Order: sequence, then structure tokens, then C-alpha cells
Amino acid sequence: MQNTNITTILIMVFIPFVFVTAIIPFIKKIAFHVNALDIPNERKVHTKPMPRLGGLGIYAGFLLGYMIFGEHTPAMNSILIGSFVLIITGMIDDIKPIKPLPKLIGQLVASLIIVFYGKILLNDVSFFGYYINFGVFTYPITIIFILGCINCMNLIDGLDGLAGGISSIFFLTIGIISYFQGRTGLTVVLTFIMLGSTLGFLVHNFHPAKIFMGDSGSMFLGFIIAVITLLGFKSIITSSIIIPICILVVPILDTICAIIRRKLKGESIGTPDKSHFHHQLLRRNYGVTATVLIIYLITALFSAASIIWLLVDNKIGYIIYGVLLFALMIFVFKTDIIFDHKKK
Repeated sequence: MQNTNITTILIMVFIPFVFVTAIIPFIKKIAFHVNALDIPNERKVHTKPMPRLGGLGIYAGFLLGYMIFGEHTPAMNSILIGSFVLIITGMIDDIKPIKPLPKLIGQLVASLIIVFYGKILLNDVSFFGYYINFGVFTYPITIIFILGCINCMNLIDGLDGLAGGISSIFFLTIGIISYFQGRTGLTVVLTFIMLGSTLGFLVHNFHPAKIFMGDSGSMFLGFIIAVITLLGFKSIITSSIIIPICILVVPILDTICAIIRRKLKGESIGTPDKSHFHHQLLRRNYGVTATVLIIYLITALFSAASIIWLLVDNKIGYIIYGVLLFALMIFVFKTDIIFDHKKK
């Protein structure tokens, strides 16, 4: 892609959007046929069996967008291979749930492909005026970063439209930053075709959802978010790690709180529960739609702060970040997301 004009961007978003919107009903039928269903239980919000495999539709939109707008490079090859490994792992889990270890192995294989074949690495970071070069730790830190993004999106996928909406806001924010910085190349292509694909899926996934993305979708979205972030560092689209971290503050905070919460209870990190960020809002009598929109708003505010920080004024961006983080921490300590206040 030689230039990133508005018309080109709209086409890159529109084609995957229409394609995914049209293909999801067929994938829904496939999900029922292969029994890829999410069965309700005591920790689920939905009350009837729901088809999964929605991630296959997002992946199909991604592939179509790449075939039309992408370029053949070793980096792109690694993304295609790594994402295929994750999609297969996720589809197996969506049809017949597998144990955490095989799932982690699939995630690790995809990460290793990106790192060692694609050479897409997190070599260094800068934040608040400080610069850190990872040196010999570059490879393990990059792998941990990719695994972290995959599992953050996997954990946050608990309500209709939640993971898809957060991902869409991320893609849109990176797209806006890319456009105003005049960037072109693989990062921009991935960002906008993923925006179209995810929005197309949301047509069927927003409450009341007709299909879930399943692990195939949440892991793929986390993987692509990690890749776009890493590519952004290489092309200086996101000049600091503060940008992607702050856009994804809700899933990252939710994951950290889940780890702490389960460790304090003496449980395994992978033990499912009903104390996530969105569960805390539901307990305060917000409906599913209201809860999802509140999390969208929080994500959008952090995204706006990121755009202001990078494109307008650093100081104003820092102030907005600080206010938003302070408000989030009050929420964390006022709810049961870490500590169960009822037992005190």
C-alpha cells in the first residue's frame, strides 16, 4: 500500500466488514453441526447453548483483507502461520474443551513463530522519558508479551460484544494514530482489515448475541493485537509502550487482578471464577448491554488520552491517564475483584 488516504482506509475496513457480516450465519450453522456450543453453567451469563467458532469468521475476514491489500513478506508469513496455529488450537477447544496445557502449547508455538521466523521483536521500550533496551532478554520478553496479550483477551471475553468491542477500539485508535502520522505498510493494513473484520463480527455478537467468538476468536484477537503493537514499535507508530497498554487497560487490569485473586485464595491461575471486571458491574445491577458500554467508554477514554498524549500534548495526556487510573483503582478496591469484602 503506497498511500493511506481516507478512501483506501474505508475500503480496507468495508470489504472485510461486509464479508464477515455475511459469512457468520454460515459459520453459526457449522458450529451447531460440529457441536461447538457454549453450554450454560453457574458462572456463565447466558442461559441457553450458544454456537461458538465466531473467531473463524474474524479470521476469514483477516485472510480476505490480506489477499486483497497485503504484501508477501517473511513477517507476514510468520503472522499467517502463527495465527493458523492459534485458530486450529482454538477451534479444537471450541468443539471439545481441552486442558490449559495443550492450549498454552499452541499459544507458545504461535509466539515462537513470530519471534524466530518473523523476527518481530520487542527490543526496547520508552516510557515517561526513560529508555530500556532488553538486550539478551529480547526474545523471552517478546514471547511473554505475546502470551500475555493472547490470554488477556481470552479472559476478558465474558459478555456479548465485550472482547470484540475492546479490540475494535484498539484497532481504531492505532489506525487514527497511523493516519495522522502518515504511516503506511503492514501495520496499517493489519489494523484496518482487523477493524473491519471485528466490526463485522460484532453485528452478530453484540447483545443479544447470536454467536460467540470462542477461544478461536479471543486468542486470535489477542495475538493480532500483540503483533500490531510489536510492528508499531518497529515502525515507530506507537513511540512508547504506554499506548497499547493504556488502550487495553481493562483486560490487562482484569488479568492482573484475576491472578492476584486466585493466588490469595490458593487456587490455580487457570481456575475459572465469576469475579472479573464485568462481573463486578453486573453485581451492581447493570445489565449486560450497560456493562459492556461502560467498559467501551473506559477503553475509549484511555484511547483518547493516548491520541492526545501522542499527537497533541504529552502533559495533557499524562494528566488524563492519571485521573482515569485513579478512578479505576478506586473501583478495584471498592469491589470484590481482588478481595472478597463480604467475608471480612
